[in-house]
Amino acid sequence: MTDSYIRDYLGEADEIIKALDVEAIQAIIDLIVEIRGRGGRLFFLGVGGGAANASHAVNDFRKIAGVESYTPLDNVSELTARVNDQGWETSLVGWLQTSRLGPQDGVFVFSVGGGDKERNISVNIVGALDYAKSVKAKIMGIVGRDGGYTAKVADAVVIVPRVTPETVTPHAESFQSVIWHLIVTHPRVKLNPMKWESAK
Repeated sequence: MTDSYIRDYLGEADEIIKALDVEAIQAIIDLIVEIRGRGGRLFFLGVGGGAANASHAVNDFRKIAGVESYTPLDNVSELTARVNDQGWETSLVGWLQTSRLGPQDGVFVFSVGGGDKERNISVNIVGALDYAKSVKAKIMGIVGRDGGYTAKVADAVVIVPRVTPETVTPHAESFQSVIWHLIVTHPRVKLNPMKWESAK
């Protein structure tokens, strides 16, 4: 007999797909096309699973979409030096400052909660977004909660619908990948063929 958790989890994923905000996804696509068109860059931010997703997304947006993309999370030497010397809260801000983030660029957040300074959760993302706002960079995100900082300040954000409180994190992090793959392969975004799709 199939484990009921498996059926329930996959059923939740089905519910999430049906409830995703298509217009929010479209808004992110529009921003990315705009940023690429003016020669801007994308900076992907996240913590934990979001950091892993950020690293993967950099590869896809550079290779498939031709968007100059980076994440401070790929440079563990610089990241840990900044955490050690200046603290976790400003670790992403310092990286964005050195990269001269500006109004032509975009910051793209992968986060479950989106950051919450009052509760001391992902405060480095909060600081990075405050800095992005101050230099008028566009802010995008895929998050699992509508009450977090990313959802409050983003120019475009997809909130992964919550089906049950017990599975917010795995669904949020999984659907970040589903949605960015949708975006990067969208006909308006994709510039270059992918290996298996173009193989004879």
